[in-house]
Amino acid sequence: MTFDTLTENSLDNAGAASTSGSCGSDSCGCGSASSSSTYEQTAASMSALAHAAQAEEASDISLDVKPVTPPAINGIALLAPGESLSAEDLLERAHAELLRQEAFRLGLLPAHAGPTAPELSVNEQAVIDRMLDQQVASPLPTTEEALRYYDAHKAQFMVGQARHVRHILFAVTPGVNVPALAQRAEAALLELSNKSAPPERFAQLAAELSNCPSGAQGGDLGWLTPQDCAPEFAKELFFLAESSQNLGLRSRLVHTRFGFHIVDVLEVNPGHLPEFSQLQTQIATRLQWQSRATALGQYMRRLVGQAQVLGLTLEGDASPLVQ
Repeated sequence: MTFDTLTENSLDNAGAASTSGSCGSDSCGCGSASSSSTYEQTAASMSALAHAAQAEEASDISLDVKPVTPPAINGIALLAPGESLSAEDLLERAHAELLRQEAFRLGLLPAHAGPTAPELSVNEQAVIDRMLDQQVASPLPTTEEALRYYDAHKAQFMVGQARHVRHILFAVTPGVNVPALAQRAEAALLELSNKSAPPERFAQLAAELSNCPSGAQGGDLGWLTPQDCAPEFAKELFFLAESSQNLGLRSRLVHTRFGFHIVDVLEVNPGHLPEFSQLQTQIATRLQWQSRATALGQYMRRLVGQAQVLGLTLEGDASPLVQ
């Protein structure tokens, strides 16, 4: 198994839908499903796996915004003279160099004679992948552990669920006065929450105020599945136990990366929950990946703790790897 194949296989996609809808703009959250990145470099794959364990532990790496000292790992410069990288690319290069140096220490890669960190070849990445398979083990979860995960995350495994939704979007755009925008959204929500508000008022306000193309249809987005929505929108509609099955106007604004939404659920298709036996293998695979991601994060922190790092901040420790 290589780093590049250890991407998140989201079980959320088990909730397939026969009919879905959105405004089609990809700019309001109703039809902007998240996608998982595929990294070409081993270091980038390390970052992806570390984020897969985000629920268990916070991000462990931060970069100085403007390092005074040129960034280097154990005396090997991460930037060539005159070169500049984004923070993300510099982080990937630091990961790659830490792993390359560890592979050299173990006798798996030859010495590098230059003063600057080299770009890893495909063969070198493969060597590092094999090194990580040997150095970082992740235990297989037990049936009991998989069953506990199933019981605790049933909403994620629902099949066929969908919501007929309309919304009013107050979009957060560059330069917008966000507090004032939020006040406008709250005022509109308060008006719609009033029992005296006529049924047609939602559509009227959507046409007047919404920054989503669906405003022309009274804010109607049609039937949505979890895969049709931005993650924040999907969480509100499908994965909150206290509200996911409820019809009607949401009592609070829904915040997404696109702005503030007033949401009204018109119809609910609850779907059905597959038996544990149908999902056991997939759940076990997910738990093993999460365990491996956690172990990889610990492994990288150990390498950082043993290295001389200049010009950027990498949180690390010198404690043994905990499996």
